[in-house]
Amino acid sequence: MPDILTLPALNRPPSKAARRGALAGLGDWMARHRGVIQAIQWVVVLIYLVLVAIPAFLPLPDNAAHIWTNLTLAAQFAFWGVWWPFVLLSMVLIGRTWCGVFCPEGALTEFASRKSLNRAVPRWITWRGWPFTAFVCTTVYGQMVSVYQYPAPVLVVLGGSTMAAIGVGLVYGRNKRVWCRYLCPVNGVFNLLSRLSPVHYRVDRDAWAESQRLGQQPAAPGCAPLVPIRTMRGAAECHMCGRCSGFRGAISLELRPAGQEVVHEPVRSNPWDTALILLGLLGVASGAFLWSSSPWYVDIKQALATWLIDRGWDWPLNHSAPWFVLTNYPAQNDVLTLLDGALMLGFIGAAAVGLGLAFYAILAIGVRLAGPWSSARFHHLALSLIPTAGAGVFLGLSANTVTLLHAEQIDIPMLVLADLRAALIAGAAAWSVGLAWRIAGRWQVGLRRFFPPLSVAACSALAACCWILLFWLW
Repeated sequence: MPDILTLPALNRPPSKAARRGALAGLGDWMARHRGVIQAIQWVVVLIYLVLVAIPAFLPLPDNAAHIWTNLTLAAQFAFWGVWWPFVLLSMVLIGRTWCGVFCPEGALTEFASRKSLNRAVPRWITWRGWPFTAFVCTTVYGQMVSVYQYPAPVLVVLGGSTMAAIGVGLVYGRNKRVWCRYLCPVNGVFNLLSRLSPVHYRVDRDAWAESQRLGQQPAAPGCAPLVPIRTMRGAAECHMCGRCSGFRGAISLELRPAGQEVVHEPVRSNPWDTALILLGLLGVASGAFLWSSSPWYVDIKQALATWLIDRGWDWPLNHSAPWFVLTNYPAQNDVLTLLDGALMLGFIGAAAVGLGLAFYAILAIGVRLAGPWSSARFHHLALSLIPTAGAGVFLGLSANTVTLLHAEQIDIPMLVLADLRAALIAGAAAWSVGLAWRIAGRWQVGLRRFFPPLSVAACSALAACCWILLFWLW
């Protein structure tokens, strides 16, 4: 087996060197101007609180309301039409800058921790399965209460998350973001996507050691998300806030090849990352986006309803639950019965299990054909599907953007929209296969090197089928 590949040392042309210098300067500027960043955070916090809290107490908009005339519709468009899809995109382009500069929950939990009880973080909070568990629970519950359509569920989901973030800040750590590091429902997704980013804060270990040798003792910047900056080797956990830039002359904002962190795996992969990719993003999220448009769901519901009625068990068809358990808005003719809710959960669960097991099996075959079985190789190869998984979630969320724009009579031509979606699906698949090829090069150099990228191509094709069904066939 060949040695682990290393990036070649390249003589960068002046233009690229200039960009690197500009980026490092930007990082240093962020370190010197913390007040500006904090002002930005508090502006975002104010806007966030207004959009989360006030619409929940206003009447639901009628058919004559528009985004620019109705706060509820404006909040709906801001959260689900712009915020979520493009925050995910920003993770791929500029890392977790949203977390460090704009995120209202991050700002509030860090602010609350200034008056914290400063208790040690207990082991249950540091459980590595929280990112997967929190993502699945939030996604499924959001579908149960129609969080994309109504403001009251937004207050419960986003407002509840914010209150929990403040509560954690008041108890654990001091001037830290314990909530962000361990419990935030989207921390795992942001962690994965930011590994693709072409920008990161690089730690020069030689410069750090030289600073220590010279006896320099600069004041430590204090990392709010609890990243050990001396040993930091990637962007997965870094919030890109800039406060450590220039520390000991060893930390600077720099460019790197996109996806380098996935291939060279500075942050050690683990089974929970794999579960979040294969079961969460490619399974649960796909089922959550597909169920309401699926003719299979309708056919199963009709067949099961007929079966229940024939036996005199019509109560699941005639009863619902409160709006904070299942969607229940009779005035809008939008009510999920107990049967609807059970079938929705079954559909999402079946999608997660069926697709997830298929992805696990296909990747396992690719790893085994490439050489002796290795769980570490399997989990590493699973990381190559981050572009495919991220593109799928972006497609699902951006479908809300298109729907909201259509309601305002702002239509994107169908051919253009179809081409953009197809390009995104194909581009993400190609990126995933390329990452798999580079990862496999760390294990094999012969013909066996082709098997891992072929298995990733098969997984990407299976994932693409979900979106082909949703956007072109249903």
